[in-house]
Amino acid sequence: MQTPREPSMEDILASIKRVIAEEKELRAAIPPSSVDADGEEADDVLELDSSMAASDREAEPLDLGPPLLDQEAATETAASLAQLSTVAASAPPPAPTANPLEDMLKDMLRPVLKQWLDEHLPRIVDEHVKREISRITGKPL
Repeated sequence: MQTPREPSMEDILASIKRVIAEEKELRAAIPPSSVDADGEEADDVLELDSSMAASDREAEPLDLGPPLLDQEAATETAASLAQLSTVAASAPPPAPTANPLEDMLKDMLRPVLKQWLDEHLPRIVDEHVKREISRITGKPL
């Protein structure tokens, strides 16, 4: 039985970079609020271009709240992650861990399992097929 593959360091770093990039893109796409010091909306004019074509429904603005990271902290973090990514990419992959006892047991059990399956599997499958045919047709076989 094979265990699920754990994400590599490169996968984790790529995921973190993607989240940071998506956050930056969302923040860049949302214009700053046009509220003046009195709390009233300013009378700004919005000009539409072809990329902002009207649709059948009105989209509500996305409120992301304050940024998760200060720009300086984001820059430092990105630099550290880039450095770690470089080191991780140049490091050789870890050698697969060998378990001699497990390997020996597999080698010993393989012929026994093959013999058991050769002797019993056709009968088991035949019984299940007959049972299913009887269930579908309503006639005993």
